[in-house]
Amino acid sequence: MLLSLVLHSYSMRYLLPGVVLLGTAPTYVLAWGVLRLLSACLPARFYQRMDDRLYCVYQNMVLFFFENYTGVQILLYGDLPKNKENIIYLANHQSTVDWIVTDMLAIRQNALGHVRYVLKDGLKWLPLYGFYLSQMYLVIFPEGTRYNPERTEVLLASQTFAAQQGLPVLKHVLTPRIKATHVAFDSMKDYLDAIYDVTVIYEGKHDKGQRKAAPTMTEFLCKECPKIHIHIDRIDKKDVPEEEAYMRRWLQERFEIKDKLLLEFYDSPDPERRDRFPGKSVHSKLSLKKTLPSVLVLSGLTVGMLMTEAGRKLYVNTWIYGTLLGCLVVVIKA
Repeated sequence: MLLSLVLHSYSMRYLLPGVVLLGTAPTYVLAWGVLRLLSACLPARFYQRMDDRLYCVYQNMVLFFFENYTGVQILLYGDLPKNKENIIYLANHQSTVDWIVTDMLAIRQNALGHVRYVLKDGLKWLPLYGFYLSQMYLVIFPEGTRYNPERTEVLLASQTFAAQQGLPVLKHVLTPRIKATHVAFDSMKDYLDAIYDVTVIYEGKHDKGQRKAAPTMTEFLCKECPKIHIHIDRIDKKDVPEEEAYMRRWLQERFEIKDKLLLEFYDSPDPERRDRFPGKSVHSKLSLKKTLPSVLVLSGLTVGMLMTEAGRKLYVNTWIYGTLLGCLVVVIKA
């Protein structure tokens, strides 16, 4: 009986965020659809501003659960972001939570509504959001897939490729791929200010230097990650080589630096240097004032819609036809 109660309490930790985040999805998509229809008679700048603001509202709600609700501590190191900039965000990839970490940094620069992603092709088939996400870019994970110390076949393939190419064999990251980074930089270089080279560690996922798999979204929402360590290197646009061959070497060197940071965090013989990045850390806490209003607005609108028969019908139809329409658009664009 006691064990059942404990397991039930554990599952409730992620049930509430899951219900709210998925339950408000039709509300968000309906609002976006109305805005899209109105865009025919709205100036392009006004539509873009409203679209960014709407996206920001939903992401604020996401951060309420992943940061305020979980109580995770965010520790920032290196070049702390101060002003809003046009950037490409490069990072090591370990978990689906990595997408949320980008939002955690963006909200601290008042740039949350402008975060865009380079995504795996399969993610465009997500119900309701797939088409919307497939239009986004700027955040890139050059490893191409998640690093998981338990997936030895992936690690071996990456290390074998590095050895065959005469590259250093990396222990805590995969050998990076250049294509997405080069295409993004070449397309956006006239508008960019910098590249943020970000290295992320989820504390609590190693034991005596033995690294474990990063938390899944469910584990994270169940408060299994007490701290996130985020190291940021800001690299000015002029310091990034433009030619693909040179950029490939530059990106490899950036991941060699990441590997050294991770090696020191997990394996340093000096206890003072272990379990932290070099340099001073800043504990950055997110105010409820930035996130809670979005939860109340979207939840309130959703509950209001579900209180009427017409609203419930619209809600269900949005799930069904919104998903089908999104898939149709993706097929046409493929």
